[in-house]
Amino acid sequence: MRGAHSTSTLLSAAIERRRALVLGGSSEARLLATRIAADPRLQGVISLAGRTSAPLAHDLPTRIGGFGGVEGLTRYLVEERISHVIDATHPFAARISANARAACAAAGAPLLVLTRPPWLPARGDRWIEVGDNAAATHALGDCPRRVFLAIGRQGVADFRRAPQHDYVLRVIEPPNADDLPPRCEVIFGRGPFALNDEIALMRDRRIEIVVTKNSGGALAYAKIEAARALGVDVVMIARPASGDAATTHDIDAAMAFLAK
Repeated sequence: MRGAHSTSTLLSAAIERRRALVLGGSSEARLLATRIAADPRLQGVISLAGRTSAPLAHDLPTRIGGFGGVEGLTRYLVEERISHVIDATHPFAARISANARAACAAAGAPLLVLTRPPWLPARGDRWIEVGDNAAATHALGDCPRRVFLAIGRQGVADFRRAPQHDYVLRVIEPPNADDLPPRCEVIFGRGPFALNDEIALMRDRRIEIVVTKNSGGALAYAKIEAARALGVDVVMIARPASGDAATTHDIDAAMAFLAK
């Protein structure tokens, strides 16, 4: 009887384990994956969009690529018996975040957004805050300038509208050559970057203005500090609207959500 009871207890524990889907693409997603993998109450899988050919390793089983829109994600949640979804994508991954909200509503799966707080201007910052890439190109002005384009390769084609500038574009993966402005130096690197290195980069390239997205967090903040130290203007692109999903900046809160 004791053996039967023990077996029953183990089966019940397995059935009760939460099945979490983490939509990844951020450093917060990697930290969360490590926490989930270490929690015996939880099973998890992390999904990456596949925008980089060599993504960093995670401590959870990983799937690469899209789901096929809202319908595909809804079907995945149902077929895989996902009990909880955490959207820990990049703050500018607006499409997958919108799809997650719609799919979770359709499948009846609770959703939490785990994101880093946005940057706020500090004393000495010279920010020009804009709503999107089109406004950013306008903010650069008509006179030719040397621009550090720190937005990744997504959306770089928008800056072809301002061909008078000299751009330095930093990316992880090679961009499409047809997307680049006429005068654009491409450099490769994966953060985090040290403050001294960012200062050296801006000095060496004689950068006059930085264009970046307000992705927030500490890992990419050195370029903001470097611009402040050098008195360089920053065109700061605001985050897209995040919708009405519950949101946290805290991994402990995300783990508590998964335990409900």
